[in-house]
Amino acid sequence: MNALFLALAHLRWTWVRSLVLVLVGALILAVPLVTQTLLRGSEEALTRRAEAAPLVLGARGSQLDLVMSAVYFSEDRPQPISRAAEDAVWDSGLALPIPLHTAFQANGARIVGTSLDYFDFRGLSIADGRQLALLGEAVLGAQVAQRLGLGPGDTVVSSPENLFDLDGIYPLELQITGVLAPTGTADDEAVFTDIKTAWVIAGIGHGHDDVVTADADGNVTANAAITEFQRITPDNIDSFHFHGDAADYPLSAVLVVPNDTRSGTILRGRYLDPENPVQITVPADIVAGLVDRIFRIAALLDAVTLIIGVAAAGAIGLSLYLSWSLRAPEMATARRLGAGRFVILRLAAAEIALLLSCAVAIAACLVIVVITNGDGIVTWILAV
Repeated sequence: MNALFLALAHLRWTWVRSLVLVLVGALILAVPLVTQTLLRGSEEALTRRAEAAPLVLGARGSQLDLVMSAVYFSEDRPQPISRAAEDAVWDSGLALPIPLHTAFQANGARIVGTSLDYFDFRGLSIADGRQLALLGEAVLGAQVAQRLGLGPGDTVVSSPENLFDLDGIYPLELQITGVLAPTGTADDEAVFTDIKTAWVIAGIGHGHDDVVTADADGNVTANAAITEFQRITPDNIDSFHFHGDAADYPLSAVLVVPNDTRSGTILRGRYLDPENPVQITVPADIVAGLVDRIFRIAALLDAVTLIIGVAAAGAIGLSLYLSWSLRAPEMATARRLGAGRFVILRLAAAEIALLLSCAVAIAACLVIVVITNGDGIVTWILAV
């Protein structure tokens, strides 16, 4: 008890040094555990969402870019495909195709043009407001709504992917009709619209003012001016129309939900030809390869963390040794007063035990906080 009392008194006297040692010790203990917790959580979040999307249809090229764009709404932009690819899946009768158009953003959030089937497929529900019903309407993911402070009745304006992507693209004011319940996935960070609304943003569909007007005397005048609308309202919604062959309208990708395993295998076989400009991928396989590469890098990081931890522990030991060296006169006085060598060793052990106990307590708190809020932290980092 006397050794603990004296050790505590010395630590309080040198509280700055003691605080630094405790914090360094806590980080040495917590960082490996926190890193492993977040890595495991990231792996589960990535694979869980990928496994929920059986197949993705898109332009031939990087399968990783295609999956990241279609499944996680990342900034990767694979080449678009035509709506004819979606129609081909419909005509096969083997699967449900869900179109995706992810080329645009609104206030930093990805605009996802899709069909109502997507909401059923992902199990998304409306927490506030109502579902999409008309052209120009949008529902927000939970995180987007919270970040922007928007809700039903508000508006959000679309923007092109970059400042040089302006050909035929007009900022469109989207009417927010609802906010989705939080899911802890990439859907929380998206703005969802009907696929036709995405085509309006792309300039394929637009509305016009009346080209024929009548004055008070009943004289009819043709107006050559055509105005592109930047807002879809009940007054002009009927004037919106689309140009060109519907089969040529662009899609970023198509989520393909096979009727069964056999149907999925048949569909995959139809896109094996390398000359086919369209490919079909299995997101779970692509993400599994990505996760494997991530964990190879993580193993290297673990080795680096171990080396840094050993170095930091050595620095702590050196600090304690120098501290006790500076206290040599104090120890000499204690010996003259009758303190034996084991008393001094007990005093040193008590001081180390107190420092280690505080470090373990802080490290445990950090790990508990990370474990408790792991899903939220992983979602914030990855947005998956």
